[in-house]
Amino acid sequence: MNYKAPLDDIHFILHELAGLDAICALPESAGLGVDLVHAILDENARFVQDVVAPLNRIGDIRPPVWQDGRVTASPGFVDAFRQFAAGGWQGLQHPEQWGGQGLPKLVGAPAIENLNAASLAFSLCPLLTDGVIEALLQVGSEDLQQRFVPGLIDGSYTGTMNLTEPQAGSDLALVATRAVPQQDDTYRLYGQKIFITYGEHDLAENIVHLVLARTPDAPAGIKGISLFVVPKYIEQDGRQVRNDVWCASLEHKLGIHGSPTAVLLYGSGKGEVGEGAVGYRVGELNRGLEYMFIMMNAARYAVGLQGIALAERATQQALAYAHERIQSRAVEGSDGPVAIIHHPDVARLLQTMRALTQAARATAYVAAAMHDQAHRNPDSSQRDASRALYEYLVPVVKGFSTEMAVEVASLGIQVHGGMGYMEETGAAQHLRDARILPIYEGTTAIQANDLLGRKTLRDGGKVVQKIVADMQATAAELARLCESESDKTLAGSLALMQARFAEAITAYADSARILLTKAGGDIRGVFAGSVPHLMQAGVVFGGWQMVRSALVCLRRRTAGEAGMFEQDKLDVALFYAGHILPRARDYASQIEAGLTIPVALRQS
Repeated sequence: MNYKAPLDDIHFILHELAGLDAICALPESAGLGVDLVHAILDENARFVQDVVAPLNRIGDIRPPVWQDGRVTASPGFVDAFRQFAAGGWQGLQHPEQWGGQGLPKLVGAPAIENLNAASLAFSLCPLLTDGVIEALLQVGSEDLQQRFVPGLIDGSYTGTMNLTEPQAGSDLALVATRAVPQQDDTYRLYGQKIFITYGEHDLAENIVHLVLARTPDAPAGIKGISLFVVPKYIEQDGRQVRNDVWCASLEHKLGIHGSPTAVLLYGSGKGEVGEGAVGYRVGELNRGLEYMFIMMNAARYAVGLQGIALAERATQQALAYAHERIQSRAVEGSDGPVAIIHHPDVARLLQTMRALTQAARATAYVAAAMHDQAHRNPDSSQRDASRALYEYLVPVVKGFSTEMAVEVASLGIQVHGGMGYMEETGAAQHLRDARILPIYEGTTAIQANDLLGRKTLRDGGKVVQKIVADMQATAAELARLCESESDKTLAGSLALMQARFAEAITAYADSARILLTKAGGDIRGVFAGSVPHLMQAGVVFGGWQMVRSALVCLRRRTAGEAGMFEQDKLDVALFYAGHILPRARDYASQIEAGLTIPVALRQS
């Protein structure tokens, strides 16, 4: 199934919900106009549709090949990456002084979403490279920046993040990789890292690894972790020589087969530099985890976009199949078998997929706009408020969007019926690929604990209270339009949506209040409700954006400017209100239950 970038919905959200005009008007965005943004996204759509999307299936059935420490990418990946680099896509959001284009995150977000939808496996390499660039620009020395950032932006190099070890998954206090200082201010690294995405490949000249490790006299635990740059090749005596970092194998994964996930050995003596991988310290010693979180936070938002992208791809395929597949007569009667899209439950499944995807996309783009306001607005109070909202939304974008992607991909298989369970249709690949997303860059529980502990309890719920107040204002505006709407049927439907939205806001506010007031009591019970709270936040915040979408469409209708697109957006918003928003109440019940019903398991 061919992928088509959803530009109509993207443009609608950018302009009507995320405030693209306001971002373009900021002083730091000087020279960026709406027409230029549209041109960038049009070219992005052409590139991902024509060049990257055909690789999605190829990467799945012909994964990278490992031989004697070297990895050959899936067919077509090398050429596509060269075109990606030549097009300047890696530098889209990075500073112009380093060869990037310095565009706002709100422009980069849809471009990244489209790349991910075209091929999730291909897009993982640029995602991690973005994180390395951001980390080096924020905490790297001028020498490290000069040495690596230009190559990372122009595509000569790619980047990785090396955290996980066999004994250290999410608990990075257990990291054991050693970094031994040398007289020339370099370090020699020894250890093993696993699950390293694009840790070895042939797409670029060099690979720049960001590695967590301990110096010999470092304190125990997370306070003794430092961050190092370890390139695959280093310059020695005027030539590029192989560093002592070696790919021992590739992992055999459930999905994203086109993405090589490497086991890397540091200090195995297989390079040309002697024993120990040569590394360069980033920032101060023992602050490595703090620095790595710069990269991780960027990656967490990007993985949320991956969830949205994969849901979009799965939805497009399911819709196309539902239009083509002829099966059974219509329930109201028909002359013969009809396309399955006419069957009520298939339509329900498809609308669920569309509603979840569009709501998550709107949430992510609004978050991107908050990031831009936080970094570009000259008013410090506006910057602070926007930063707080963006930081609050990052775990929601990551956690909700990725869990949503698994649901949507699974529904896509259901729409296909038995054919969806066959690999030939491609529907199963979406579910296999999606399943890693709630795990990548911190599981949903880690995102939920961050949302609750750092983003809600820490400020006493001030951000939540502001969000609720803004939601209530939107609900009131919708109620006023319902009263004046001449179409009584639509008015009744919108009134129901307004009521459901108001209920959802109340449920969200109540559950947040419960978690805040109980924080000093049963801490296990409080955090037993953290994931339901995150999912509730995603449902309600997404519902807010769907109501805002409906308001825009109603105004266009009043002005005589509405067409099929606006009617479709209204239909999806109404469906969301009736079928998705009620989940907020269920999540509220789960939060309350976590405080009263034990979740501990007895040992057998």
